[in-house]
Amino acid sequence: MESPMPRLSFKGGVSLKGTVNASGAKNSALPLLAATIMMSGKSSFTNIPHLEDIRIMIQMLNSLGIHSEYTENNQLTIQNTKKVKHIAPYEFVTAMRASFFVAGPILAKTGYAKIPLPGGCLIGKRPVDIHLEGFKALGTTIKLEHGFVGLTAPKLTGTTINLPFPSVGATENIMMAACLANGTTIINNAAQEPEIDDLIQLLTTAGAKITGIGTSSLTIKGVSELKAVSNYSIITDRIEVGTLLIASAITAGDITVNNVCTDHIESLLNILKSCGRQLTITHNSIRCCGPKIIQPIHIKTEPFPGFPTDMQAQLMALLTLADGTSTIEESIFENRFMHVPELNRMGASIKITGGTAHIKGVSELSGAEVKITDLRAGAALILAGLAANNTTTVYGLKHLYRGYDQLPQKLASLGASISV
Repeated sequence: MESPMPRLSFKGGVSLKGTVNASGAKNSALPLLAATIMMSGKSSFTNIPHLEDIRIMIQMLNSLGIHSEYTENNQLTIQNTKKVKHIAPYEFVTAMRASFFVAGPILAKTGYAKIPLPGGCLIGKRPVDIHLEGFKALGTTIKLEHGFVGLTAPKLTGTTINLPFPSVGATENIMMAACLANGTTIINNAAQEPEIDDLIQLLTTAGAKITGIGTSSLTIKGVSELKAVSNYSIITDRIEVGTLLIASAITAGDITVNNVCTDHIESLLNILKSCGRQLTITHNSIRCCGPKIIQPIHIKTEPFPGFPTDMQAQLMALLTLADGTSTIEESIFENRFMHVPELNRMGASIKITGGTAHIKGVSELSGAEVKITDLRAGAALILAGLAANNTTTVYGLKHLYRGYDQLPQKLASLGASISV
């Protein structure tokens, strides 16, 4: 007999209250760990979240001949002393799209990389074409065959690369490869997300020469090698912070989130204020409280510093209970409304027109059995369940555990009736 499908059941209607610490950022940790492929010696990191995607990246590094292991208190050590293998195993890259981050570092380190086309959440095409065009501009010969990408470049050569879109992943991958290239590389229309800045800080600590941090134009002067780093602390996960703040808003609660960099979530904070939330902000914490009434808003997802697409689903859950009609235009991914049918099953009133969701606020949501289709959709359904009447049962937890470090446990510590 097959084992029951993993699920999370909980009753809604409880105002969440208390203080919670945010974890390290998955979207920062993954490219930073990939960058260690280019570093010699033993590196160590702190504030690493315990996530399925991190586990996959650790297995990926181990398969490439780089010994990686967790130690105590969210620390990770990486020993890179052996010759790096150039073939990334199929089972890791197809399980997690971010595994493609190893392409640039392997190519720069060994001159050749063979990488399977990536997998991950099904929220749009998310092609790696921009990555490949960047590698090609640096002098790489590219061959696509049998589901693999073959990259060959005995020595990369710096050049000017104008990205057609400020892709976070492409910016990171091309920048990493350029660190060991001959000459100078300039990346124009580069992404400006905080995770980019964190990667730049790591690479410069390791000996890379990069200027333009926090801007859309990065200049990378190639160096011959990168050294190991010690006790490098990953930035806090701004998406987890946002999710916890919305948990407070949707339950009319009073939550303080610690370990926060407010500059990373300014767009969300402005939106929460527009929705009627009261925020108390210090240098590393945010308290969110306020009345039960939620004001409707109209927003569009945009690259940083705009409103992040990774918060779209969670904000939509909040707006299902707004006092009026809201709209969310999704401009980053073309297929990121997969949570809408599940929210509607809980009593929401959401209609999709092209790339825009029209959310007519309702007086209440009803608990239901729902299925997670991707990481952020999972967070949205849990948030909706926290505010719903009766019991909500969420299936597909594997998506949630890819990107949230102990989210059910954190919500339970704030008073949610979640059994963990």
